[in-house]
Amino acid sequence: MKQFTQDLNTLYGFLDIQKENQSKLYEYLENKQYGKLEIIDQFIEFLDINVPINDELRLALITRLIALRSDAFVQILKKNGLSEQDIDNLELKGYEFAKDFWHKNHKHTIDFINNHQLFTPFYRHIFDGVFNIGTAFSSWQPLWTKTIIHTINKDLSAKFDNDEQAVHKFLEENNLLDLGHGGEIADRCYSVLKLENDTYEPIAYIKAFKKEVTRIIDLIENLVDILIELEDNVYNQKWDYILYFQALVIALSEDKVDTLVSKWADVDRAWMKIKTPIQIGHPLEYYEDHYRKAVALEWDIRLSNPNCLENKRAEIIKNAFLKLYASSQIKNQNILDLTLSSIDKTMLFIGRPAMFFGAGINGMFSAQVVPNDEVVSNEMGKKIFAFSDEILQSARAKPFLKLHTEIFGQEFLKNERTVLFQQSDIWHKVYDISTIGHEFGHILWCDVDSESIMNKSGHFKNIEEFKATTGGIVAFLLNDEEQYLAKYVMHDIIKRAVTLIAWQQVGEVLPYYCEGLIHLKGLFTSKVLQFDETTKQLTITQSEETFENLKNWYFITYKDLANCYLTKTDAWEFLKNFVKKDKDIYLPNDLNIESFVKHYYQRYQDIGQEIEENDKKSNYTV
Repeated sequence: MKQFTQDLNTLYGFLDIQKENQSKLYEYLENKQYGKLEIIDQFIEFLDINVPINDELRLALITRLIALRSDAFVQILKKNGLSEQDIDNLELKGYEFAKDFWHKNHKHTIDFINNHQLFTPFYRHIFDGVFNIGTAFSSWQPLWTKTIIHTINKDLSAKFDNDEQAVHKFLEENNLLDLGHGGEIADRCYSVLKLENDTYEPIAYIKAFKKEVTRIIDLIENLVDILIELEDNVYNQKWDYILYFQALVIALSEDKVDTLVSKWADVDRAWMKIKTPIQIGHPLEYYEDHYRKAVALEWDIRLSNPNCLENKRAEIIKNAFLKLYASSQIKNQNILDLTLSSIDKTMLFIGRPAMFFGAGINGMFSAQVVPNDEVVSNEMGKKIFAFSDEILQSARAKPFLKLHTEIFGQEFLKNERTVLFQQSDIWHKVYDISTIGHEFGHILWCDVDSESIMNKSGHFKNIEEFKATTGGIVAFLLNDEEQYLAKYVMHDIIKRAVTLIAWQQVGEVLPYYCEGLIHLKGLFTSKVLQFDETTKQLTITQSEETFENLKNWYFITYKDLANCYLTKTDAWEFLKNFVKKDKDIYLPNDLNIESFVKHYYQRYQDIGQEIEENDKKSNYTV
């Protein structure tokens, strides 16, 4: 075990250096060392696009490659008048380039593990196998995106004039959603719609993407054949891994749509039994598909940091939940029992991604709580993954932006940057409250059927992200021991709420954008934020009075939200108190907040990728 822990440290250090080297692209751009940006020149040549080659484009492409986010690149394409079809095609080309880049990096990781004989043969082969399977997932991903997101969903949007509620009604009435436990409509899908003679029919992935899925099944079976001959003498979880891989084969092979959810639930059950520091991520959550909630093609391997100390967030969250439930006039015994059971059974893994493929090349999360299947969670709990080291490293690497200076002002940003570069202990504590607290916040107030009942209008996720973050915030507010961090947490809320406006037109992260709009209501109501529509100036007031106002707003709003979950009311009934839909865009109901949101988004379009030159990282680093 001691040697295994040393090997974990060795690989963790390798990944840290690898990330640092990749992030130097930002530094080269800031210093205008264009000769060191050959990979970005190759990226531009590969894309073959007719837009100006400048620092804005370079920053957007570095962001696509290193931060795995394409929204800045899409914004530049829109700014240059490209059609929706051209943008879709260029996003897919961007994926191909990023895929090749990351596959090479992950191959270096595999070579490093094998050359240094890290871990035992059993675990070395798990890394090898995950890599091979991952390259097949990455090959499948563009076809999945083109079929579901770019074709089927756009057809459904056009058919119902972008009315999400009408689409959901059509899908439900025509039995076009997967059935879950007990034959009820599931809250997610593992199938795809096929259009034939103007009629839609759901078909399993093995039928829709036969070549791609068969390839993955073959590679998983190859890995199982190897693992059967080896032993896990460290954690004695050999058969847990093997049974997990075999469950994956069964789920991927299933061709009956109405048994897909139960087969994938068995995958999650097998996966929950694996408790080692080397964790695999399979298709677990949906992101892009707002209609049928097709689960994303996640495939990755995650490494726990062996030096992480015990985390007390679960206890803090549980105490807050019990206090809030006791004070609520609405009671729901099932929700109480499931919430407490899930918190008690939840395993927390703090670490970083070692390799990622498929949907991961379109963006990795800061943290994640899974499985989403509440029936499985009721039996076995959940796993929370938190990538704090990775996020801190990324935040320090990114350049300062003109947009942030213009909106927030230098004083606000100086305080943030001082914490970011000089007070990593404070930064990690705020991450624990806001991000790990967010993941525990997802667990609260949910029953096994909450999502399917509350999602009739298609808005469940658009309130669920706010519920998660605010669950963490309210638990913090109820914990006297942490109140010395109040100004830092408030700062984090402000920055998050405002910067989420940039995701206004990015479909897969719409729930976070909606979350930001709800936070903004609280920040403006409490007078933490004020916006002058004449001068276009945002005033930030972080005082005891405004903090107390904000605190009270969160308690009142979160109580209303909890009642919505306890009664399983449709999500739109809560969301409509804060936002309205204007054509295809969600905007705040409050006219002053709407004015600020429109102003911020316009400035994001104008200067969102311009680097700030009046403040340097050297002002904060020793």
